[in-house]
Amino acid sequence: MKMILLGPPGVGKGTQAQRICDDFGVVQISTGDMLRKGVKEGTPLGKKAEGFMSKGELVPDDVILGLIGETLFADDAPKGYILDGFPRTVPQAEGLKKMFEDNNEKLDYVLLLEAPSDLIVKRLSARRSCKKCNKVYNLVSMPPKTEGKCDVCDGSLYQRVDDKEETIKNRLDIYKNQTEPLVDFYSKTENLVSVDSTGSPEEVHKNILKVLKG
Repeated sequence: MKMILLGPPGVGKGTQAQRICDDFGVVQISTGDMLRKGVKEGTPLGKKAEGFMSKGELVPDDVILGLIGETLFADDAPKGYILDGFPRTVPQAEGLKKMFEDNNEKLDYVLLLEAPSDLIVKRLSARRSCKKCNKVYNLVSMPPKTEGKCDVCDGSLYQRVDDKEETIKNRLDIYKNQTEPLVDFYSKTENLVSVDSTGSPEEVHKNILKVLKG
């Protein structure tokens, strides 16, 4: 099974991707993983990417797509995978589509996890992290046993900048402007399926299995 996982930040993509991998024996592939692999192995594209990364600049689409090609269509490429965090834009999606066509491959699913923005803000702004061991809690769905204290190491809990309401809303705006057009693109070109992600992780997982197992 080869699929793309789409959805706004905070919708639960990471959690569900891991569950899908366990269920179907596939691997999760992120652009971050590919960039680190290319840099570590010192491939020409990896060196090119490292030049941009070392300056704090965005890696251009052609370099990202090249690294994607090295990962997905190599002799030792995984037989099944979930692409998480890629593509982020329509031009990236168009480039990826061409690579699949050139290699006589096809996507089985483009899975879209959906939840209202106000629910996502509520979920993410309730997250708290331990200053000592970095364990993450959620005041709504997974609170600590003692308020403000980590269950594991008794460290103090705090709210990361990324989890503040203003930051979350900004991330959602970026998603809407940059990544949401992918939904329209894939609704016309691929097997796009939407899954209601408003419930608990277990409920969302069941919804996904209904789609993937028919």
